[in-house]
Amino acid sequence: MAESSPSPVAARDAATIMLVRDVGDAEVSSLEVCMLRRHLNSDFVGGAYVFPGGKVDEEDRSGAAAAVCAGRSDEEASALLGLGGGGLAFWVAALRECFEEAGVLLAYEAREDAAAASPVPVDLASPTARRRLAGRRVELNGGRLGFLDLLSAEGLQLAADRVHYFSHWVTPEAAPKRYDTRFFVAALPPGQVPVHDEHETVDTVWVRPADALARAAAGEFDLIFPTMKNLEAVSRFRSSDDLLAAAAAVERVPTVLPRVVADHRGFRILLPGDPGYEDAVGAVDAEVSRPLSSAEVGAAVRSVDIDGVSRPGS
Repeated sequence: MAESSPSPVAARDAATIMLVRDVGDAEVSSLEVCMLRRHLNSDFVGGAYVFPGGKVDEEDRSGAAAAVCAGRSDEEASALLGLGGGGLAFWVAALRECFEEAGVLLAYEAREDAAAASPVPVDLASPTARRRLAGRRVELNGGRLGFLDLLSAEGLQLAADRVHYFSHWVTPEAAPKRYDTRFFVAALPPGQVPVHDEHETVDTVWVRPADALARAAAGEFDLIFPTMKNLEAVSRFRSSDDLLAAAAAVERVPTVLPRVVADHRGFRILLPGDPGYEDAVGAVDAEVSRPLSSAEVGAAVRSVDIDGVSRPGS
């Protein structure tokens, strides 16, 4: 009698955010994305370049967290994510992780009558304001201050309406550590500069998606598969405005659960719809959660675009 496969480890909810900006002039411009390098000793994808992100915490799911989100309700957020409720927690987690890991805070000044006027983005133009928020970040990352307490102390609300849902990736079922990750995209707020935290992340780079992919193919820039495929999707847009408009217009984002096979043709990552996807099982599934080699990046099979349509990888 054949042995049954062990049950998959439960995937933990997670959120990550792609911060983007435009470089160049009005005639010749291009889009760049902010990436952080994970510490080599990290227990998850050490040494790889990633977007700011992490697990959804219990506080992110609280009513108090939902109450400080401006411009987006839990009902709307849950509908976009295909959930019955609690979807806004993913926005909160993405925004919190963005501040913890990159030092970028997408927020508005809180107002008693928020509906009476346009929201005012947090102003970090002055060195004093930047130093104060940097100090708050140290307290937050050191466990001496909660994220909601920080927002309350600073009189801020989260700019949830400036963060758009982009993609949904789930770690393969055979992996020992699994995440159910929602990817978001947002423009870098004026006057803010991403800075890694020197703990979980050790370097900050702005890079054109196509350049990141080329460097990865050359073995110079470690990427895990979901990061690579999201970079491919973002690389199709010429400007942050185009990207954000496209993300805001999407009503349904497909779930992507990669599967990995190793056969006479070598190591291959399969996406839903690929030949052999339904039959792909096995312990090698865990390989999708490690940085890819240059050969593996060059042999990427397909890209799932923002609209859910699968296209040949470039």
